[in-house]
Amino acid sequence: MSIPGLFVTATDTGAGKTFVGTRLIEGLRAGGLKVAARKPVESGCPEVEGRLVPRDAEALRQAAGAWEPMDTVCPIALREPLSPPRAARRMKRKLFLDELVAACKAPDEAGFMLVEGAGGLFAPLAEDALNADLARALGLPVLLVVPDRLGAINQALLGIHAVTHYGLKLAGVILNQLEPELPRGMDNLADLRLWTGAPLMRLPHGAGPEALRALAEDLARA
Repeated sequence: MSIPGLFVTATDTGAGKTFVGTRLIEGLRAGGLKVAARKPVESGCPEVEGRLVPRDAEALRQAAGAWEPMDTVCPIALREPLSPPRAARRMKRKLFLDELVAACKAPDEAGFMLVEGAGGLFAPLAEDALNADLARALGLPVLLVVPDRLGAINQALLGIHAVTHYGLKLAGVILNQLEPELPRGMDNLADLRLWTGAPLMRLPHGAGPEALRALAEDLARA
């Protein structure tokens, strides 16, 4: 990858990767960078007027300023809410890593590439690849999104271990608060700091466009 970039993944599906990704893109754009957003494959896409619409990819595209067509941001839209290789097979096709890598090529005018995976870090992404394999093939550091709830410490530490032992660079861990209120007395951020030196950050519920501005600036300088 010839420009700075990031691979956004999670400890599980539904962790809020797209929300985190859009906030990061907004922060990068505020710093003057033109961001190429990519979600090379998305499953569970609803059909609108005869066309499958990848909603997560569209959110990333809009955050980036919609300067690239949807077919570039997400060239593979799949109907059923299954793992991409299984959803693809249900549509009489097969996905392979090389196709996904090619879909993540950055245009010359881009100053940063943000790629969002599908599901968790070790979820199947193609017939021959997990999400982690795409991150490694692209040579991108990994941002791990963890739902900020009971069980987050175990999930985060397992995720950190998986990233580093798979030969990937860990850009950081985002504790994403999915619910308006946290359980009384819970502080996963403070507890995780006792167990890891990895960069950690909490993203409050419903955080606005400026929430990840500082992180975005750090990533742009990396």
